[in-house]
Amino acid sequence: MAANPFDKYLKTLTVESKEYKYYDLSALGAQYDRLPYSIRVLLESAVRNCDNFQVKENDVQNILNWEQNQSVEGGIEIPFKPARVILQDFTGVPAVVDFAAMRDAVKGLGGNPEKINPSCPADLVIDHSVQVDFARSPSALKKNEDLEFERNQERFTFLKWGAKAFNNMLIVPPGSGIVHQVNLEYLARVVFTGKDKPILYPDTVVGTDSHTTMINGLGVLGWGVGGIEAEAVMLGQSISMLLPKVVGYRLHGTLGQYVTSTDLVLTITKNLRQLGVVGKFVEFYGPGVAALSIADRATIANMCPEYGATVGYFPVDEHSLTYLRQTSRPDEQIKLIEAYLKATKQLRNYANEMNEPIFSQSVSLDLSTVVSSVSGPKRPNDRVSVSDMKNDFRLCLSNKIGFKGFGIPEAKLNTEAKFMYNGSQYTIRHGSVIIAAITSCTNTSNPSVMLGAGLLAKNAVAAGLTVAPYIKTSLSPGSGVVTYYLQESKVIDALTQLGFDIVGYGCMTCIGNSGGIDENIVNAIEQNDLVCCGVLSGNRNFEGRIHPNTRANYLASPLLVIAYAIAGTVDIDFEKEPLGKRPDGSPVFLREIWPTRKEIHAVEQQYVIPAMFQQVYSRIQLGSSSWQSLNAPSGILYPWSDSSTYIKKPPFFDGMTKQLPPMQPISGARVLLYLGDSVTTDHISPAGSIGRNSPAARYLAQNGLTPREFNSYGSRRGNDAIMARGTFANIRLVNKFMSNAGPKTVYLPTNEEMDVFDCAERYKSAKTPLIILAGKDYGSGSSRDWAAKGPYLLGVRAVIAESFERIHRSNLVGMGIIPLQFLPNETAETLGLTGKEIYNIEIPADLKPGQNIKISTDTSKTFNVVLRFDTEVDLLFYKHGGILNYMIRKIVA
Repeated sequence: MAANPFDKYLKTLTVESKEYKYYDLSALGAQYDRLPYSIRVLLESAVRNCDNFQVKENDVQNILNWEQNQSVEGGIEIPFKPARVILQDFTGVPAVVDFAAMRDAVKGLGGNPEKINPSCPADLVIDHSVQVDFARSPSALKKNEDLEFERNQERFTFLKWGAKAFNNMLIVPPGSGIVHQVNLEYLARVVFTGKDKPILYPDTVVGTDSHTTMINGLGVLGWGVGGIEAEAVMLGQSISMLLPKVVGYRLHGTLGQYVTSTDLVLTITKNLRQLGVVGKFVEFYGPGVAALSIADRATIANMCPEYGATVGYFPVDEHSLTYLRQTSRPDEQIKLIEAYLKATKQLRNYANEMNEPIFSQSVSLDLSTVVSSVSGPKRPNDRVSVSDMKNDFRLCLSNKIGFKGFGIPEAKLNTEAKFMYNGSQYTIRHGSVIIAAITSCTNTSNPSVMLGAGLLAKNAVAAGLTVAPYIKTSLSPGSGVVTYYLQESKVIDALTQLGFDIVGYGCMTCIGNSGGIDENIVNAIEQNDLVCCGVLSGNRNFEGRIHPNTRANYLASPLLVIAYAIAGTVDIDFEKEPLGKRPDGSPVFLREIWPTRKEIHAVEQQYVIPAMFQQVYSRIQLGSSSWQSLNAPSGILYPWSDSSTYIKKPPFFDGMTKQLPPMQPISGARVLLYLGDSVTTDHISPAGSIGRNSPAARYLAQNGLTPREFNSYGSRRGNDAIMARGTFANIRLVNKFMSNAGPKTVYLPTNEEMDVFDCAERYKSAKTPLIILAGKDYGSGSSRDWAAKGPYLLGVRAVIAESFERIHRSNLVGMGIIPLQFLPNETAETLGLTGKEIYNIEIPADLKPGQNIKISTDTSKTFNVVLRFDTEVDLLFYKHGGILNYMIRKIVA
């Protein structure tokens, strides 16, 4: 490797009698002081890693001159080498599967398989597989965890093998917490000390989950990437990205006494989604930030994917250092962090607005204007003030089907249904709450809203209020620390009395692992076409995600989850209507039992202490007795089993040679699916339960499994045969070829309707390449690599859309699928396309990023699209057939 030309800027910093080196960025020029703090982190990475190969001197200058370069039309490509990678188990399993398969491929091409190892720390937290099978019982936690092990033993054994087989990989066992909360409370370094030499640099991270952005609340720059891109980083490859614009979001004023951080983040989410920040950094500043705790900032940063930005960044300040002490980080580490950040002008003072950095644009929010809010019924950015909720929900019922409509005829707006539950009769109607879950890293990481929920529950129980027994209530903390302070503050009993027993430590309801609901309720909903509701403290509420029978789902603070659970409906005006009645028959209004921010803060100060974090995280890597008893295989190559339905060697590298495959045009292609706007990765990638009549279910049945053993798609992400069959299997998928929503399409040569997978297999047998037509924001939502891997296995060669979500576009490129974008003001409709044409796509030999590509059809239509290979690196990966193929050839060479 070439010498770093910026080593001349190395300086020495002495902390606690120890000497460390660091790069003095301010020596690069006066423009450094004008840079947003997030850009300073990108600059440091480029300076430290400059080798004039992956990172060139010109890259450093481009970042340093951000003020001029950020507005260059088409963008300027820069490299970024994160300090570490974080994975959750659903996305981590396929990453480890790919690494294992890459070792086989390297060996098959004559290389050394031991070279396939993470070159940077890779932490994997198992948090996505536990489900709410049991609830409203003191034994629910143990039963759910036991069932998780029963379902996932083979997968867990594989991960335990990976922890031993690969260097630089830490596996956090199941039952420990949610990846982003564990990252915030334990894994984040804030400042790294070099492994080979004592050099200091900022902690940065990419993760295989879009809510990796949560760590930006602590001042660690990080965001979600596709699993494919993360694997390349783990193999030492820098990320290629466009120099981002940075939107400054100024906060001022003070939140009201009855307002929560959840209300604030839902307000910000709606504001920024309307502003349009996709592909941009958002950096928060202003005196209002100084009044927010790190947990509040993390809540805002967590929801970054919902407002569409790459990051929502809060630079490190004194509050950050206090949080590190509170979470029991070593004093020596904190002193080092403070000294380094001061030396490099990266420690922020939010109250001092002198010499603010330059931003691409600035917007502001007065915190005093924030009101109690929820978001829904189908998107996280559709904020509704609680005072407007009753009216908004009723409008949604009668509105035509869409993001804010269910198309219920006027004659059926007041439909009611009776059902039996545990020997008693109950009535539900439109708006009835069926699922109420305190869940998700977004809010369970925040003591203010969790303790607030506990205090509200305590007040509710004292007033004699209850939750109807048929409502599936649950509490899934993001770490053991939460349980600790809920117990110490003595609010846990009130929560359990209302049905919010602890059911597991993981994402659970937020990612659709809500488990089943009573069959009598399901029948009542389906037979009467009722719009029943889920209320959750999560970050996503896309259609079909939470539960198939909760058509309306609202994101809310943990306090409001409890309130709506007690009310039993979202069709309520809390100002005018009581939550319920006391034993004496007098009404109880929500305002009577709602705790103030001051009351919550007092409890938080008393009970959230460093000793809790020390005790919980000192044993986090041990895992349960079930984990400890797992016997994982040894050796650097994984012994694949042909009979496994969980872990299967993927076919991505079958037939791979050392030579590059020839680039060829796509001729005679058919449209597999014709889709509209806002098709999310939830629509594309298999998630949630496996439908009993689906191609995946048929495959499992053929392998001797019963429906009880099917488990979820997420738990089977290590088996490509199941994941390919589950691609585009979402029950809410709207395909314009079909009259009804669902996972069906048309085999165009014969006009037969069939499951998407079966249709793709028919095309594959005929050697017909496939494309997808789509609208705006194709691939929004979670950063799921299978949303690209699945279509690749179905035979999809290109996606033509009006626009792409950032992470998904990158994943498509990583799998060798071409992302093509309609020209401005053009769509499939304006071009007169029906999707039933036969398509020919030119692939010129001299491909260039962003060039126009010509497409012709058998109906004599010809039009141009933009090639969404945004960088030369994108093009390089495509030529190799994908990013992993490139890495294999590079290692073998």
